[in-house]
Amino acid sequence: MDGHPAARPPVPARAAASLLLGRDGPQGPELFLLVRNRESAFASGALVYPGGAVDETDRNPALRHRTEGSEGLREDDLAFRIAAIREAFEECGILLARARGSNELLGRERVDSIKRRFAGALADHCLDMLALAEAEDLVLAGDHLVPFAHWITPETQPKRFDTHFFLAGAPPEQEARHDGHESTASVWITPAALVEAADAGRWYVMFPTRLNAQKFGRSATVGDALIAARSAPVVTVMPRGQRVEGGRKLRIPAGAGYGLTEALVDARGAVTRLG
Repeated sequence: MDGHPAARPPVPARAAASLLLGRDGPQGPELFLLVRNRESAFASGALVYPGGAVDETDRNPALRHRTEGSEGLREDDLAFRIAAIREAFEECGILLARARGSNELLGRERVDSIKRRFAGALADHCLDMLALAEAEDLVLAGDHLVPFAHWITPETQPKRFDTHFFLAGAPPEQEARHDGHESTASVWITPAALVEAADAGRWYVMFPTRLNAQKFGRSATVGDALIAARSAPVVTVMPRGQRVEGGRKLRIPAGAGYGLTEALVDARGAVTRLG
């Protein structure tokens, strides 16, 4: 025995999904982000995309027949898409779905009526998407989501997520807003403005949130961003790093497409590119 305690195994990473919801604004493409409640156990006060953990109800096999674009997807891949759609509806009121037989995403009036009928489940964040789809005769718009990124929390962290990020254009007839509970504010913002606010300390923006916004911001329109996402491979990122003076030095794979491999991240979330 060497007298040193045995290293603890890493905490399992919980499956999660997050949605980059984009629209074309007067200053260029914008993303919708929420301000997390400062009482939240995770990412309190941070500017985040709608998203959260995959629920068991998201894995119901019957959802495959209620989801466009489900053909050929593995069960886990489908569950990530269902979770992203559910979380977007619970957290910001956007429902990526169509009436059966329609090619158009739902409009505001129909979504508002669904919100009223499912108000309790929405407030408690316990929505069952199969129950909703069957009750309203909907088809979930899984084909509207494009895989964008995949991040896994480092093994050294006490709370870990295996998060798949998807990109989608915002339905023009629906309104995105914060729920007033898990999130206390919301904003449509260009990637450049987000980075400026993060570096100035006006917002706390986590490293993956920032890098995904910058990646999105390389495109002139949301349509261009969707085309770029469809043509680019998704490379898994699990940052490796160490604490240094002034923050954390983090390394990510060059193939992930973020234009950097090493960065210094300070306590506010401001980033200095190192390589």
